[in-house]
Amino acid sequence: MAAIYCQKFLGMPRISLRNEILPEPNPRFFRKPFYFLCSSIKFGSMPLPFLKKKEIHVISPHIASPGFTVELLNARDDEYNGVIIDPEGLPSSANAFASALCASLSNWKMKGKKGIWLEIPAEQADLVPIAIQEGFKYHHAEPKYVMLTYWIPSEPCLLPASPSHQIGVAAFVINDKREVLVVKEKCPCSCSDMWKLPTGYIDKSEDIFSGAVREVKEETGIDTIFLEMVAFRHAHLVSFEKSDLLFVCLLKPLSSEIAIDDKEIQAAQWMRLDEFMGEAYFREDHMWRKITEVCTAAFEDRYHGFTAQQLNSKLEGRLSYIYYKGSDIVLC
Repeated sequence: MAAIYCQKFLGMPRISLRNEILPEPNPRFFRKPFYFLCSSIKFGSMPLPFLKKKEIHVISPHIASPGFTVELLNARDDEYNGVIIDPEGLPSSANAFASALCASLSNWKMKGKKGIWLEIPAEQADLVPIAIQEGFKYHHAEPKYVMLTYWIPSEPCLLPASPSHQIGVAAFVINDKREVLVVKEKCPCSCSDMWKLPTGYIDKSEDIFSGAVREVKEETGIDTIFLEMVAFRHAHLVSFEKSDLLFVCLLKPLSSEIAIDDKEIQAAQWMRLDEFMGEAYFREDHMWRKITEVCTAAFEDRYHGFTAQQLNSKLEGRLSYIYYKGSDIVLC
């Protein structure tokens, strides 16, 4: 918690940072240097008997009688009685940021605010340690920023946790000759020397079926269209202990000539379905055998997966895709 001290603080009137304009100080309390203490700041140190591990910054040994202004951070309220700090309005200096952060936290606590969201641009990463020392916690990071949060109430934090899942796609591409498009990946993992379905992660703001079509095009050069989502696999503690969702899509090929991406793929080919099902690893990998069986059933019209329909949501205020089994719906 931020506080204001002077070397003769015992008889000093209490000064609150909740006001933007601090009251005019009494000169008799500032015969010796006046120190601003904020637990996060490292701008220099001076030993004091009651602040052995705290670091302090001398604002001025001679404070003039007019009060000085403590700026608050630019911010807006969110829908949950919280605050979202404007990342473009952060002070450029660490000293100014620390002062404004301390004052703003005091102000938000007084107003009964709950969750505080602080986005710090990558070019101002030196402000992160200051916020962490003030009690902010890491939430997530992107190439251009770090997101921190602060929960004010004493009750358990209700802010949403950081992203916990990564989303991948697998593409089952089969032509009229019952040939499946398969690849060998160029990687040091265990699957590097086996024929498998094209797979990959979807990009940011990319729809699942679009990601499957794109991955096939990038890896093999084959153009496809999405038919249906056949199945999905949910696994935990995968990369960086995150959970993993893999959506399996049935795609129809629109071309046949293969042109591999040699940065990611060793080889690609059209393989007969029965030959693919006879691969050695299928005898041990029950998950991928079941996935291939379900995809085959969908291709043979013995099973129907999820189709995608784009609809507008008034609640969400945007267009998005819903995946559902349209063949099972009986309209009244």
